[in-house]
Amino acid sequence: MPLIIQDSRPLMEKGIMTPLVVEAWEYFYGNKSDLSWDEARKFCKSYYTDLVAIQNQEEINHLNTFLPPHKNYYWIGIRKINNIWTWVGNNKTLTMKAENWATNEPNNKRDNQDCVEIYIRRLHEAGKWNDEPCEKRKRALCYQASCQPFSCSQHGQCVETIGNYTCLCHPGFYGPECEYAVQCQPLRILTHGNHSCSHVYGEFQFQSSCSFSCAEGFLLSGTQKILCAASGEWTAPVPACQAVQCESLQSPEQGGLVCSHPFGNFRYQSTCDFSCEHGFTLTGAKILRCLTTGNWNDPPPTCQAVQCQPLRILTHGNHSCSHVYGEFQFQSSCSFSCAEGFLLSGTQKILCAASGEWTAPVPACRAVQCESLQSPEQGGLVCSHPFGNFRYQSTCDFSCEHGFTLTGAKILRCLTTGNWNDPPPTCQVIKCPALEVPDNGHLTCSHLHGNFTYNSSCTFSCDTGFAQIGLETLKCTTLGKWTEYPPHCEAVQCQPLRIPTHGNHSCSHVYGEFQFQSSCSFSCAEGFLLSGTQKILCAASGEWTAPVPACQAVQCESLQSPERGGLVCSHPLGNFRYQSTCDFSCEHGFTLAGAKILHCLTTGKWNDLPPTCQVIKCPALEVPDNGHLTCSHLHGNFTYNSSCTFSCDTGFAQIGLETLKCTALGKWTGHPPHCEAAKCSALEAPDNGHLTCSHLHGDFTFNSSCTFSCDPGFTWVGPEMLKCTALGRWTEQLLHHCEAARCPMLEAPDNGHLTFFHLHGDFTYNSSCTFSCDIGFARVGLETLECTALGRWTGNPSYCEVVQCPQLSGLESMVMNCSYPWGPFSYQSVCRFRCAEGYILNGTRRLQCQHDGHWSGKMPVCIEEAASFFKQTLLYMGGAAAAVVALLLTGVLIVLLIKRLSNKEEKKKLLSTTSDLGAPGVFTNAAFDSSF
Repeated sequence: MPLIIQDSRPLMEKGIMTPLVVEAWEYFYGNKSDLSWDEARKFCKSYYTDLVAIQNQEEINHLNTFLPPHKNYYWIGIRKINNIWTWVGNNKTLTMKAENWATNEPNNKRDNQDCVEIYIRRLHEAGKWNDEPCEKRKRALCYQASCQPFSCSQHGQCVETIGNYTCLCHPGFYGPECEYAVQCQPLRILTHGNHSCSHVYGEFQFQSSCSFSCAEGFLLSGTQKILCAASGEWTAPVPACQAVQCESLQSPEQGGLVCSHPFGNFRYQSTCDFSCEHGFTLTGAKILRCLTTGNWNDPPPTCQAVQCQPLRILTHGNHSCSHVYGEFQFQSSCSFSCAEGFLLSGTQKILCAASGEWTAPVPACRAVQCESLQSPEQGGLVCSHPFGNFRYQSTCDFSCEHGFTLTGAKILRCLTTGNWNDPPPTCQVIKCPALEVPDNGHLTCSHLHGNFTYNSSCTFSCDTGFAQIGLETLKCTTLGKWTEYPPHCEAVQCQPLRIPTHGNHSCSHVYGEFQFQSSCSFSCAEGFLLSGTQKILCAASGEWTAPVPACQAVQCESLQSPERGGLVCSHPLGNFRYQSTCDFSCEHGFTLAGAKILHCLTTGKWNDLPPTCQVIKCPALEVPDNGHLTCSHLHGNFTYNSSCTFSCDTGFAQIGLETLKCTALGKWTGHPPHCEAAKCSALEAPDNGHLTCSHLHGDFTFNSSCTFSCDPGFTWVGPEMLKCTALGRWTEQLLHHCEAARCPMLEAPDNGHLTFFHLHGDFTYNSSCTFSCDIGFARVGLETLECTALGRWTGNPSYCEVVQCPQLSGLESMVMNCSYPWGPFSYQSVCRFRCAEGYILNGTRRLQCQHDGHWSGKMPVCIEEAASFFKQTLLYMGGAAAAVVALLLTGVLIVLLIKRLSNKEEKKKLLSTTSDLGAPGVFTNAAFDSSF
């Protein structure tokens, strides 16, 4: 907005200044008298803003073009302060980039050259600067600022320009008056996190700040708080929530691990399962979990070699070991040796196995082993073993029971060779007759002293499915006879079978009807399947190998109600069996896809696939132009019970229902709405002006912009551009107009008149003013002035100057007395004449200056009274002679008078000290000076 310009007419009337109009602001320069730099600044600050502060080369060119030339040039607002050239208006240091010094300036010839002038209309280097002593006197060059505190919003700085001002927006703001904050991209919700924002100027606009946080077990990766910067970008990228990092785990030596990482390697909720190689055991927790603290729930386990039992020193021997992982640990190996006369009993070399056991027991060093001796059947022996049973130096004494006879040596000794000195003796037992195995049976005998000998025991048993007839066990007595006759075996009997309902059976018999190993096969009628064993046998227990089977109706697959539906079934022979029927139906809003009724067939399959309930669909909706569509779908996009809400962008109104629902008929509850731009009132071109509009969404609707301009000679009063806002209102009230350029007000001249003709208002563009003067006064200047489109008159105002009559000069013999109502020898001046003694007045005694600049009569003369002598002479001489004499005398008198008058005028070219007309040295024919 331009500043309000102070009324300059009082100063103009005083002759103090002359304005140089530049649209929204003005330059002013003093034209009454020259001033020192301090006086010039005081003058500018008293009536305007300050001495001119040069903004740019355009401004310099403008000043040089329009300012009138002046021999002493003009002061501007630069002065040396603390030895630094400074713009005094804003106390800013003059930068090298802004300098506009003339060649070899500033030269600072004298220390007091601390003020700056600008060359205007100079033949060379016009518009350049020169440093001068501040006491010199020059014209003041002032400016009236156009910026006001309210010119720009609180977010901008008003910067003066020629003919206008601009708003230099603070970072983060834009717009003609810096009224809009920069918009940043809206933020997305963090995965595993959230954000909280505060907005200073609007959602996600300049200086909006957003803080981020993460769910338990997650840490923020990036900046915790970001700001919407002046660039329209966030000060940092949106951070991410990363799972807390636990220390990476390694497989233990001689072991391995298997890990699961739901949120990244070794992060929160990662689990690792440890195991060890064969021969090693896990020490520590088998499974580790990454906690919210970033620590594992337990220290990593280790794999330690399995420990075997330490070995003892052999009696009568020694051992030598090698260890891979530790003493007597996994893969340790030990070799054994014995003293002379002893042999190793066991493995010569053993290893510590993965089980923690030695691969063999620790061997022993034993005396040489002889074959073990047994008491003979029905006999005995007594032995002595100094180094172990039946070893070197062992001795055994044999004997037999009653009824047995010893055959062989009675005492045996174990020799160093590992052999007995004689074969072992035996006791011969009494024998019984040999027994035979019964048919379909078995014979099991225990012979203590030989087949079918004394104390032999034989037990009879029958094959499975047979029963024994007779004693089960017989013994051989000391008499060589069995205690009873041998038994025999007969087949087992099973229960007779019934015929199953809806079926039949067929049997075969091996030993007799329904006896052991009889077999029966079962079958069912069509539509029925055997429930149980198809073939059963009569078992050895006298029971059938399985119950009699049943014939059950064929089983079809169980049916379920379809999703969003139901079914009603009939089961004459059992749930979902042969001859079952099922009738399907769907909920409201769903339709059945497939057969409505299914039958269970003899094949155990349904006559058709189970149907499904599919949701009823409505036609898909589209996002309206300049609007939005938000839908919630319970059963799928644009299906039954889907609800869609329409909204319009800022600046658009919704025409139609806001929310539509998809009905069970597959139709929406109404027609989709559309968005119409908010409409502002129609604008018209202003009087004496023009209107140019651009319409994005229709005539005079939201975001339409209209620019006003005026015809030459008119200035637009109000904002140059209006925009239709989202509320259907223009950005400013429509109270603006084209105002005619205004020229300075004119007044009637003294002793004159002014006639006006105003077309657009008093003293405005195309006004014409005609000057006229009273009688006796003449116009100086143009008769008619017109106010131009620039707000200037076509010339300077005319004034009325009193009509001057020729200046009168009295002769030496004449006394002239004048009165001057309007000035010497001007209109209505009256001069009276009389002659000195001895002279007579020839002509009028009174002359008056008339309105046409002529005197009312001719200038009289004073004639010496000697003329009376000639008159007498002429009378005396007579008629003719008198006439001649009179003529001669008249000629002489005229010559004398002319000569005398010429001498007197020569003396009066310079006024004397007693003159009424002025001071000495002032020419009488000089221009009139009002100071007289």
